[in-house]
Amino acid sequence: MLYYASILFYISVFTLSFAGFAQPNSIPVDSFSKGREFSQVTISPDGRYIGAIKKHEGKNGLVIVDTNKFQIINMVVFPGSAQVGDYHWVNNERVVVAKEYLKGWQDHPEYHGELLAVNADGSQAKYVIGYHGEQQTGTRLKRQTPVLGTSYVLDPLVNDEHKMLVVTYPWTASNEPHTRVYEVDVYRGLRTNVTRSPSSMANFLTDHKGNVRVSVSTQDYINSQLHSRDASGGPWQELVFDNMNYQDVTLHAFDKSGESVYATASVDGEAKGLYKINLTTKQAELIFKDEHVSPKQVWVDEVSKQLFAIETESGYPNYAFVDSDAEKSVRLKSMLNALQGNQVQLVSSTRKGDISIVFASSDRNPGQYYLYDANKNSLRVLFSVRSWIKAEQMAETKPINYTARDGLQIFGYLTIPNEPKSKNLPLVVMPHGGPHGPRDWWGFDPIAQLLASRGMAVLKVNFRGSGGFGRNFEHAGHQKWGAEIQYDIIDGVQHLITQGTVDKDNICIMGASFGGYSALQSAILAPDMFKCAIGVVGVYDLPLMFKEGDVSSRRSGVNYLKTVIGTDEKQLKDFSPAYNIDKLKAPVLIVHRGEDDRAPIEQAESLEAALKKAKHPYELELLEDEGHGFYKEEHRTRYYNKVLAFLDEHLTL
Repeated sequence: MLYYASILFYISVFTLSFAGFAQPNSIPVDSFSKGREFSQVTISPDGRYIGAIKKHEGKNGLVIVDTNKFQIINMVVFPGSAQVGDYHWVNNERVVVAKEYLKGWQDHPEYHGELLAVNADGSQAKYVIGYHGEQQTGTRLKRQTPVLGTSYVLDPLVNDEHKMLVVTYPWTASNEPHTRVYEVDVYRGLRTNVTRSPSSMANFLTDHKGNVRVSVSTQDYINSQLHSRDASGGPWQELVFDNMNYQDVTLHAFDKSGESVYATASVDGEAKGLYKINLTTKQAELIFKDEHVSPKQVWVDEVSKQLFAIETESGYPNYAFVDSDAEKSVRLKSMLNALQGNQVQLVSSTRKGDISIVFASSDRNPGQYYLYDANKNSLRVLFSVRSWIKAEQMAETKPINYTARDGLQIFGYLTIPNEPKSKNLPLVVMPHGGPHGPRDWWGFDPIAQLLASRGMAVLKVNFRGSGGFGRNFEHAGHQKWGAEIQYDIIDGVQHLITQGTVDKDNICIMGASFGGYSALQSAILAPDMFKCAIGVVGVYDLPLMFKEGDVSSRRSGVNYLKTVIGTDEKQLKDFSPAYNIDKLKAPVLIVHRGEDDRAPIEQAESLEAALKKAKHPYELELLEDEGHGFYKEEHRTRYYNKVLAFLDEHLTL
């Protein structure tokens, strides 16, 4: 009989109190508009090197630091519009780096599946997989040949000096609907086919020895098909569960025995739980499940491949330890104790497990990376994410929850300015984008902190439709964009008014993407609640979404739109701010980007035309060479200054 840990150890993060408060306007705007200094810090398997992503001429580069001298010995950068994406240590001296491309009109950099391997000192750089290499003609000798698909590191095989496992997702032009796993030589780029997925576009999980043992795929993005095979690489067998339908399955790790796997999955549309699935008996047992939210992160030791902790966040971050006595569990608990008030994560460790990279951050702290040495029991700061930010000057963010008008429980976050006044505060409501998939989290947010530094409280709401609360909660927002989702936001504001926290006559609303839509639509539904509305790269004309933009250019995108907003022309117009300006009282600021293909400029033009026709007060700020995200620091500064000026005009601060 398998033993399951029956006691899960929880630690709730709490916030620190600071005596020194920042005075309004004492912190420059560019302190908030500047980007991160460092991210994605990891340590090599033997602990000799540390890698970190750092900006170089506006793009991400990979710096390699010698841990003994603490000196940068190399920086990996790509020419032109290319930059470093994810990277992995594949042995003590070599990293494999993803090459991605910055496109002004994209909200994320593009990745085409190109992986470059390079030694820590910069030598022996070579593309090992991607659309590169020699064409193989007239010979049976193995050569590096192009791959018609997007490749990712599946398992770096840190105990194998020469090989790694790569999973490749085929491009549609290849007419190959199944993913493949290759064993790739990290020096020469030669590859050997390991397996072909038993179902289309599957993801894989390797066991402790690097054997590809389990796959999961979905045809409808809801129901999942699981397959397994033995360590020798035998045929794939489907895992069929007699009494339960598991949805949204994500594979995480094998247990110590190698007979079972840990996976997160949803049952009946609820928030995902952690299950232990026996591959022989095909029995699944629930190990952990939060009442409200799916796990934010499932932490697995990258060397032993043992799952040790689960991180959840309905309010403050919480940690559950499946095996409370595991080495990494003990270490994480000690780091939480040493770095109290912070959300703490063990992001990378050496092969021996004696040295770890620790990341700590909070609502007031943008984050620091630490080096923990178990041999010396020492903890020292490596890098700060934003070294110029002083945590004691930042504002506190508190979780809130309330009941919406139809009885649904809603969670959110309230950032309170650092000032003696704690009642009747001016408020800016900031709905998140998406709306389906993303959600708001507790943590450092430059925009919220900027507004709080100027005396404004900031409300964020995880309204119905948000991700992370289960598929039922997410689907509850389908075709409810213009009504119930906005009522969740409005009810959150009313909750704060009733408590006396905010001044009912001193409230504005702003957001980006879907948040920009919400800013206008909420101000239309509750015209007397908001003194101004700011829409940033928003959608304001729902019928137009079927005609313009990159979503409607794909069949899957059209199907998505039919699902989430519907095809009823009357309802689409009823839910479109551009068609309902007559119900709006709040002055409007439109911020848009000329190269945005997600929310194309036609959306801003439709709203502007309606505002002009109604002679409604508005301002327009157009950034011609930006897309759906602010990549340029100077544009972020310009945007922040414009927002502050607009809010200062319409709120009493």
